[in-house]
Amino acid sequence: MLAYKKIELSDREWVNELLAYSDFRGTEYSFATLYIWAGVFNTRICRWNDFLVARSCDGKDAAYIFPAGRGSDAELAELMGLLEKDAEEAGLGFSMVSITGDSARRIESACGNRYDFVPLRNSFDYVYETEDLINLSGKKYQPKRNHMARFKELNWTYEPVSLSNIADCAAMNEEWCRVNGCGRDLSMQQESCAVRKALENFGPLSLKGGLLRVDGKVVAYALGEKINSDTFIVHVEKAFGEYKGAYQMINREFLVHEASGCKYVNREDDAGDEGLRKAKLSYHPAFMIEKYMAVRKSGCGKRAGAMNNM
Repeated sequence: MLAYKKIELSDREWVNELLAYSDFRGTEYSFATLYIWAGVFNTRICRWNDFLVARSCDGKDAAYIFPAGRGSDAELAELMGLLEKDAEEAGLGFSMVSITGDSARRIESACGNRYDFVPLRNSFDYVYETEDLINLSGKKYQPKRNHMARFKELNWTYEPVSLSNIADCAAMNEEWCRVNGCGRDLSMQQESCAVRKALENFGPLSLKGGLLRVDGKVVAYALGEKINSDTFIVHVEKAFGEYKGAYQMINREFLVHEASGCKYVNREDDAGDEGLRKAKLSYHPAFMIEKYMAVRKSGCGKRAGAMNNM
């Protein structure tokens, strides 16, 4: 029996305990990610033995992330069966997402040749060497340094985000949404809801943040956290486009002040947006976290779609 519940801030301790066992660096394996996007993806969670179960539902299909925790292969096989039954009893299609190559091999070890694994390119995470993004050395980063040089001509300052200035970030975020037409685009509306939730719960979620001011006005900010033993993740990054170099500068300054002790930086996926994909590739990722969706093989049960970007 799987006893699902809405994600609450009070769940953070036990969820983080299970996430720490797996030490995954993918976007979905952060309590903050699950919490701020829960309303968008109708996410529910529960604990089954020493596994974290997270299910998102769009009314047609149920998408489960690969369970984090420290259960055995035998327990994983049992849980996979429970999840398929859970979806069937709810009248939903079944799929499992956020599966890496290692996770796929573990599923096959536990369950045999039962599933097909479909790549979800729009969900691949971009992971960089932290020192590369801080130093921006070499010819390949010359355009980034040029943008930053333009920004340095302004009367700018950097400061860490705290409870004393988080309201300034929230006000800047609302203005950014107005300028960029969030109200006319569903995906931007959804992101805006998630970002607002992160800002409102900055303290309880133990997030790190940094902001840039020009002549006292907040023109860029970023939020993130250490997601596992060697990786920092950037959840949110916003800047006003009219301030040339602001994105490049907040990217670097935030990492200098908050992530210099981590080997890698996960800048999350591109959600299939071509402009965002081009921008993320331009920073030359060290590697991608390739993610797959598991569905039952033909003849082994009902195949299902899933939400590709949880």
